[in-house]
Amino acid sequence: MENSALIIVDVQNDFCEGGSLPVQKSSEIIPKINQVRKYFKHVIFTKDWHPENHVSFKINHSNLDELKKEVVDNLWPVHCVQNTYGAELHKDIQTEEGDIFVLKGTNYKYDSYSGFGCKEDQTNLHQILQSLNVDTIYVGGLALDYCVLFTVIDALKLGYKVKVLKDCTQAIDPENAKSKINQYFAEIRRQDNSILENSLRIFTSYEVEE
Repeated sequence: MENSALIIVDVQNDFCEGGSLPVQKSSEIIPKINQVRKYFKHVIFTKDWHPENHVSFKINHSNLDELKKEVVDNLWPVHCVQNTYGAELHKDIQTEEGDIFVLKGTNYKYDSYSGFGCKEDQTNLHQILQSLNVDTIYVGGLALDYCVLFTVIDALKLGYKVKVLKDCTQAIDPENAKSKINQYFAEIRRQDNSILENSLRIFTSYEVEE
């Protein structure tokens, strides 16, 4: 696992039970994440880290009736505001000295689900992985159909081999998650079918070995 890293996406209080934007059964993934992390030298946690006036907050838009549906569908309750309880990792997530933390969504003008950020507001995740000589990433966290999905897509496009730990993630919308994921993967296949065939695998935490 020398050239591998475990990336845990946004297991923050606001995305867990009792938070402002909770993912169903989110707490169930935490023991599995804690168990699997022992196999990795490199463990990276991403965190939404939004300013109060962030563009993704529905409350910051007074003209909702004038916005296109695809815009409104990507607006949310206030969540993961910088330096608040909701932005902190869930108390049961085990962290250790040497773990790496990547903050995303820090610019109020831009929203991005991916741990790599967006074109206008990139994080340093790619640079960190390069500096560690990582070529394979294992991914879990919240939520499967948003931040985990887009982190996976960006990682594939950047040339990483990606292994999604399906028992270490949950979806915001479980009923429609599969169709949404398939829709995005179909677009990748249209661009380059070999990316998914060669670089993406679906694992469970029990299949991870040292």
